[in-house]
Amino acid sequence: MRGRRPQARGPAVARAGARGLVAAMAMTGVRTVTAAVGPHEKSPPEAIVERHVPVVRRLPEPYREAATELAHWAYGAVGGAVFGMLPAGFRRHPAAGPAYGLAVWLGFEAGIAPLLGVRHVRERGVAWRAVVALDHVLYGIVVAGQLAPERPRP
Repeated sequence: MRGRRPQARGPAVARAGARGLVAAMAMTGVRTVTAAVGPHEKSPPEAIVERHVPVVRRLPEPYREAATELAHWAYGAVGGAVFGMLPAGFRRHPAAGPAYGLAVWLGFEAGIAPLLGVRHVRERGVAWRAVVALDHVLYGIVVAGQLAPERPRP
């Protein structure tokens, strides 16, 4: 270990968390556009909040929508921070971001959705799943910093 500086995880985790927040916000934009051209269905965040957060369910609709988005953005920030905790060598790989985004989506579909009773996820068509998969690829690209890579430090 002589001659090697220990890697500072804190800044990487904070940057990735901030990127996760921004990525979740970008996903909201994509969802807004796709909802405008397709049939309006509840998003997974809406279904989860409606079913499991009764306090939010009692709010007037605009506040309920805002609370749901804030919860989704917080989830995105936490997901970004988790990415920042992964080994640096993995995070630097060009496929790491898109693979991570897809892993987050598949983890939700296979684990979290059934656990929380979000059944409509399995009832979606191929086109909807493709859009959601691409949405999560975008999330991973942003979380990994591939749109604005860090400059090497001297």
